[in-house]
Amino acid sequence: MWSTTNKLKSDASLLEKYMSLEQPADKVQAMYVWIDGQQGLRSKTRTLPAVPESLAGYPKWNFDGSSTNQSEGRNSDVYLNPVKVYRDPFRGDPNKLVLCETISFDGKPTTSNTRRSCEQVMNQVADQVPVFGIEQEYSLLDGTHRKTPLGWPIGGNPGPQGPYYCGVGANRVFGRDVVEAHFRACMYAGVNICGSNAEVMASQWEYQVGKCEGI
Repeated sequence: MWSTTNKLKSDASLLEKYMSLEQPADKVQAMYVWIDGQQGLRSKTRTLPAVPESLAGYPKWNFDGSSTNQSEGRNSDVYLNPVKVYRDPFRGDPNKLVLCETISFDGKPTTSNTRRSCEQVMNQVADQVPVFGIEQEYSLLDGTHRKTPLGWPIGGNPGPQGPYYCGVGANRVFGRDVVEAHFRACMYAGVNICGSNAEVMASQWEYQVGKCEGI
């Protein structure tokens, strides 16, 4: 009988096959990424003939904002304004991730575009050097039992808190392969990730980004 596991392995093999095909020298994939009306992420990809020499070389684009809760149906065009470019760790060089702000059909920032108001504040203190850093904590869930944290016994609890924080060993930390892949992908892309560590709960992790200047 064809199992789900076998199907997943087959799908992964097919994906690897096609992703290993030689990329044409005159084609670059630029994935435009933006924040939608529910504070989620959206993206779509366009082909460019070459890697632009600067941010200005990435063309503005548009999408149907009525499908992302960012416009009404009668005036649904929302425009993507590129603001930052990173190397694409998913597709590899020379492809790019293009982070964008969203602009309504009338030229005004959408309600979800909080970057524009932040930029206005930054411009008011242009003679100073604002420095930012973030940290994000997250927990990994078991892929089969979606409500169970990774590494926890089904229907039970792991051992008491203590050995997991900054822990080492297969019986103390869970999901390190995901953490290592994420760290390397951030460095490859050009994200200024500065650290990561296991947290106090089994399967809980944290990473830090910064310091970063300005917007």
